[in-house]
Amino acid sequence: MTTENYPLTGLKVLDLSRVLAGPFAGRMLSDLGADVVKIEPPDGDITRLWGHVIAGIAGYYHQQNAGKRNVCIDLRAKGARELMFELAAEADILIENYRPDVMGRLGLSYAELQEVNPRLIMLSISGFGHSGPESHRAAYAPIVHAEAGLTFRQAQRSNLPYSELPLSVADTNASLHGLVGLLSAVIHRYKTGVGQHIDIAMLDATVATDDQIHFDLEDANASNQPRIAAWETGAGPILVSADARYFWHCLSRKGLVVDPATKNMTVEEKIPLRHSCITQFMATLTDLDEVESTMSSMNLAWGRVGDPRQIQNQKTIRSRGSIIEIDDRAGGTRPITQSPYRFSGATSGVRGPAPHRGEHNDEILIEWLDKQKSDIEALKEAAVLHAE
Repeated sequence: MTTENYPLTGLKVLDLSRVLAGPFAGRMLSDLGADVVKIEPPDGDITRLWGHVIAGIAGYYHQQNAGKRNVCIDLRAKGARELMFELAAEADILIENYRPDVMGRLGLSYAELQEVNPRLIMLSISGFGHSGPESHRAAYAPIVHAEAGLTFRQAQRSNLPYSELPLSVADTNASLHGLVGLLSAVIHRYKTGVGQHIDIAMLDATVATDDQIHFDLEDANASNQPRIAAWETGAGPILVSADARYFWHCLSRKGLVVDPATKNMTVEEKIPLRHSCITQFMATLTDLDEVESTMSSMNLAWGRVGDPRQIQNQKTIRSRGSIIEIDDRAGGTRPITQSPYRFSGATSGVRGPAPHRGEHNDEILIEWLDKQKSDIEALKEAAVLHAE
C-alpha cells in the first residue's frame, strides 16, 4: 500500500516492545505512515496467545501489530547484537519496553546504539522509569492502576471490593505519551540533528493523565462533582450526565415528575422517594427518540450503556468507520479499530494485517541493509534469525 500522503512516510521504526505499552505506539506510527518493523524473539510476543486465532494470528496481537513488518531475532545469539547495530544505524526510532537493565545487558543500551546512529530516537517504557528506587520492579497495567490509586478510587466510589479496571489504561497512556515524546523528538532532531532517549514511566503517565488526582492531592473530594448514574428505560439502560439531585431538579422544573415527599420529611427520607420517582419516570421512556427529546429538553447529555460486542452498530462508530474489516489472511476479513486521526489534507489508517514471526526477515534485511541472500542464510544458520 502506498503511503505517499501519510504524515510519517519515510520514518523507519524498530519496535522491540511487546504486549501493549510500546506496541500500541508502534501501531499508531504505522497508521500514520511510518515503516514499523517489529523485532520479535523466537518464543514470540505473549499476546500471540490471547484472543480469537485466525490464520495463526490471535486477536490481541493482531490489534496492536497490524500494519507492521516482522523480523524474528534471538537477541542472545552470537551475531545478533551486530545485526541490531546495522538495523539501528538505518532507523529513525527504536521502541522498547523491557525492564530498565535489559537493553544494557544485551549490549544495546542507548549510549551504545547512539554510537552507531547519533540521530536515533529511542523510547523506553517501563513501569517505574529508568531512575528511582523502584526501577527494577516488573509492572503490568493492573500493578500501575493499583499503585496510582485508580484501584482504590474505583472501589471507594462504587462501594465494591478492590478489582481490576476493564481496560489497560496505564499501558495505553504510557504508549500515547511516548508517541507524543517521539514526535516531539523528531521535530527537535530537525533543529539539532541529534536524537534523544525518552524515558516514560507508566506510573508517571498514569498520574499525569489522571484528571481526578487534584481532588486527592488537595483533600478536596467533598467538592468533587457528584456521581452520575444509569437508569433503565424502554430503550435499555441510559446514563445521564447529572447526579440524582440535579436530575430531580431538571425533571421537576419541566413538570415531568410530581414530588412524593412532604415538607416535614428529612432529606434522608426524601432521597429514596425521589430516586424511586425518577426510576419510574425513566421506565416510561419507550424508545431512543423519546429519550433524546426528553434529555434535550433539559439540556442534559446522555448515553446508551452499550454492549461492546455490538460496538460496530453504534451510529457514530459505523458512520466514521472507527472499526473496519481487514484481510484475515485466511480468505476472509476480521474487525479492527481504525486510526483515530482524521486529517484535512493527509491520510492515516491501518495498512494491513499483523505479521507472522519472521515473515519479513529477508525483505527487511535486503531493503534496509542491502544484504545478499547468502548473508541472510548465514544468519539463519547461526540461529540469529528465526521464522514461523
